[in-house]
Amino acid sequence: MNKLSPFHLAIPVSNLEKNRIFYKDILEFEEGRSSDHWVDFNFFGHQLVIHLDDNIKNENSNPVDGKNVPIPHFGVVLEWKVFQEFAEKLKKRKIEFVIEPYVRFRGLTGEQITMFFKDPSGNALEFKSFKDPSQIFAN
Repeated sequence: MNKLSPFHLAIPVSNLEKNRIFYKDILEFEEGRSSDHWVDFNFFGHQLVIHLDDNIKNENSNPVDGKNVPIPHFGVVLEWKVFQEFAEKLKKRKIEFVIEPYVRFRGLTGEQITMFFKDPSGNALEFKSFKDPSQIFAN
């Protein structure tokens, strides 16, 4: 497989400034270009753009492992150590987790650690890491 090119993801937010602070100051994503209706961020090497939108509804979930996983959601698969450092930073910043960091499939194929939280507009983010990155698509 070829090296992954950065993806571009644009999401709606109900308050541009609140979300700008969240992504820039809380999550520490580098801000790029912006206007009075959108802001670009470096999302672990990918382009995340928040767009002002007054009609946001992010209230659905799906049961997984006895937890209510918010849908839709997005995020990045991180290296194990990077995930742990990021999770600790979020805990210190008192992020309110929808699902706190936990290990799935412990000792099995596809062992991973995952966490979910929402931005101020209710967009759900999932970050995860695989103990063995070669098993990301293993079944």
